[in-house]
Amino acid sequence: MQKMWQGRFSADSSELLEAFNASIEFDKELYRQDIAGSKAHATMLGNSGILDKEQSKEIIRGLDLVKEEIESGKFKFKIEDEDIHMSVEKRLSQIIGKELGGKLHTARSRNDQVALDFRLFCQDETKSIANLVLNLIQTLNNIAKSHKDTLMPGFTHLQHAQPVSLSYHMLAYAFMFKRDYERLLSSHARNNLCPLGSAALAGTPHNINRNEVAAALGFDGITQNAMDSVSDRDFALELLFNISLIFTHASRLCEELILWSSSEFKYINISDTFSTGSSIMPQKKNPDVAELIRGKTGRVYGNLMGLLTVMKGIPLAYNKDMQEDKEGVFDSVKAAKTSLVILSEMLKTTEFLEKNMLKACQSGHLSATDLADYLVREQNVPFREAHFITGRCVAMAESLGKDISELNLEELQSVDKDIKADALEVLKLVNSKEARKSLGGTSNQSVEIQLGQIEEFLQTHLK
Repeated sequence: MQKMWQGRFSADSSELLEAFNASIEFDKELYRQDIAGSKAHATMLGNSGILDKEQSKEIIRGLDLVKEEIESGKFKFKIEDEDIHMSVEKRLSQIIGKELGGKLHTARSRNDQVALDFRLFCQDETKSIANLVLNLIQTLNNIAKSHKDTLMPGFTHLQHAQPVSLSYHMLAYAFMFKRDYERLLSSHARNNLCPLGSAALAGTPHNINRNEVAAALGFDGITQNAMDSVSDRDFALELLFNISLIFTHASRLCEELILWSSSEFKYINISDTFSTGSSIMPQKKNPDVAELIRGKTGRVYGNLMGLLTVMKGIPLAYNKDMQEDKEGVFDSVKAAKTSLVILSEMLKTTEFLEKNMLKACQSGHLSATDLADYLVREQNVPFREAHFITGRCVAMAESLGKDISELNLEELQSVDKDIKADALEVLKLVNSKEARKSLGGTSNQSVEIQLGQIEEFLQTHLK
């Protein structure tokens, strides 16, 4: 079969080349964007006098029929058509005639056509993923609102550090995902420029109106350099990076959920709806959702590194290497959308075992720092000395099989006679949490401010 580009060739393509060169098996995903771009281009050609208005309308009618065939399943994608652009144009020419169908490609190239289609896809998916991140933030915020008084250990080095509330802990993730959402919006705004009209790499001699096409497709403007326009994949790399960072945060949360669901922690009970069992051990209840999200993180990192590597040594402008840009993006987008949905739903049904969290706070000497701060504040002891005195109190508690919060006044004064009775109040776990009233701290007063910030953010962006 004759290719649309075959005029200067005297021999047919090898079947091996056809299979190796074709991208139709995956870029057919872009049919909506391809047809939308072609309709906007055809309209502009008619308005600019390059085609007459009736020709433009007939092309648009044909493109609508092609879209209907694809969505109904009647359309047959063939490997010899190479890519979605040639596939759609070939079928269009069969519907409205080869002569008129062939006029659609006036003043454009597959180079700017694929740059347009892929950019439209990435822009659409950026918005979709942003909305899913927003829903996850709302889920985290709802948990935080319900657990302002639920005490749990805060950790550093995975060792008990200081008492915090579950609300405070969930808000830490809410603020992480808030940054992810803001990055997605920033990327969308920065990349919302239309490359169509750049043609192969140098623009076109036809009197086109690029701004008309950009407006019709929902862009804020046009790209400014044709060579950059057809060879740019920053928009795809930004999406892959943004997804990778979302997964970084999701994986950290999932790692904690996995730990918290273990017998060693018993902080949470993941719903049976989002758990699986063992093929051999009847007692098992596995946190597979969290583990899969943690595992998919490696995949999305690989997709980012893959495209970065493809792009790093390509001379300007378009090169066939860039055909490798899509499958990794499609994979990461799918992973992000499915993972964000199921993570949010799993969290909604997770039971937080408050008594176990509180019990865990009673080991590890979580309020030790409060005693040191007390000695600095009330006894004017230099912090380094206060740190040493408190360390000796911890050692005593260890020798007695107690937590520092359980020591009585006599025991404390046996280490340092200047410790007064009011130190016992300082060592109480709830008081330790509430003592940290600084902005960003874990006191209820500070947590209320943080909840207010997330609430205001959600009200601004949720629709």
